[in-house]
Amino acid sequence: MRKKIFIFAISAAAIFAVFSLATSEIEKKKKDDLYRQVELFSDSLAIIDTEYVDDTKPKDLIYGALKGMIASLDPHSAFMSPDEYNELKVETEGRFGGLGIEITVKDGLLTVVSPIEDTPAWKAGLKPNDKIVRINNELTRDMTLTDAVKKLRGKSGDPVNITILRESEKRLLEFKIVREMIKIKDIKEAKILEDSIGYIRLVEFRESTLPEFNSALEKLNREGMSALILDLRNNPGGLLEQAVDVAEKFVEKGKLIVYTKGKKASQSMDFLSRNDHPVLNLPMVVLINEGSASASEIVAGCLQDYKRAMVLGTKSFGKGSVQTLIPLSDGSALRLTTSKFYTPSGKVIHGNGVTPDIIAEGQKSEIPEEAKAKEAKPKEIFEEIEKKEKTGKKEKGFDYKNDSQLMRAVDVLKALKFYKGTKA
Repeated sequence: MRKKIFIFAISAAAIFAVFSLATSEIEKKKKDDLYRQVELFSDSLAIIDTEYVDDTKPKDLIYGALKGMIASLDPHSAFMSPDEYNELKVETEGRFGGLGIEITVKDGLLTVVSPIEDTPAWKAGLKPNDKIVRINNELTRDMTLTDAVKKLRGKSGDPVNITILRESEKRLLEFKIVREMIKIKDIKEAKILEDSIGYIRLVEFRESTLPEFNSALEKLNREGMSALILDLRNNPGGLLEQAVDVAEKFVEKGKLIVYTKGKKASQSMDFLSRNDHPVLNLPMVVLINEGSASASEIVAGCLQDYKRAMVLGTKSFGKGSVQTLIPLSDGSALRLTTSKFYTPSGKVIHGNGVTPDIIAEGQKSEIPEEAKAKEAKPKEIFEEIEKKEKTGKKEKGFDYKNDSQLMRAVDVLKALKFYKGTKA
């Protein structure tokens, strides 16, 4: 018996040694390949410096190379010059001159994630998944996210002309939208609808979200709320911490809210509920649509996994990756995708979105009068098109009875309350 154990131990050690050697060889080969490619890069820089017809600045060449290298990874990663990095910091403050849209790159095209409610883009009639074809007569074919944001932002009161492709209608629409100073209010509505059913419309996750959300809940509780609809439609996301703070209001302490997985152990994190007094007995419906993304998908996915709320509407956008800002020595920075979000049950949000428990299509909105359209095939996306002026649009007040998805949520909660009452 001892002999067998000794032989097994030697065999195991031999296998481990072979595995370690193989791993070491793979790592060495990978490093050698990297050094060869870096040498190729430095040779190209030297050739440009000596052979190119015009004088070049080393900084411009390096910045250009870095932009191309990072852009080749995925649409959400980017290299930012010092000016671009400083401009990015404005985003989390919630106040800037622009149109009020969240954008990304999807299927190689600049795409609207969601227009933010009561902003110029919202009033003009832009919709989730609209493809932005031109900005001020410039094609967006090879435009990075950072460049697009820079072109869309500007001085309050100045107009910007954009052309979008709305694939669902197979036509191009032209808009002239006047920039405004965008001041985002996280909670748009907080009121009792009927039958003691509370309603909170959360339009963005920012630094002020939790105190505003707590105030809304307290207000509705004072008014006798016995069920809640949390409306996350067209909510493009925002700060991860605020999404966790909202979700843990309705989940037992110690439960997993969301987790991330990356290449390094430090990029993989678990976010657990820390709330000592969660609301666990309040019947809930969460409303989502194709404009719900990122942080709003985290909340919906978490509450759905724990069967803490019914999710109703249409499939969400599917942006569930984590970007880390890494400052560089000269004031520039890398915005690098370092991990992806997973719901508590292990579902990948990125590229998949959250599928509702109850599918309920919303009303198809009419094309705004100010958006003068012309028919176009997808292959003609990047053709020259004429600019046209927009006319004014009258705002509509909050009328939940004309919102089919919201009324469906009301009916679901009435049924749940009736069932609970009957069971009791």
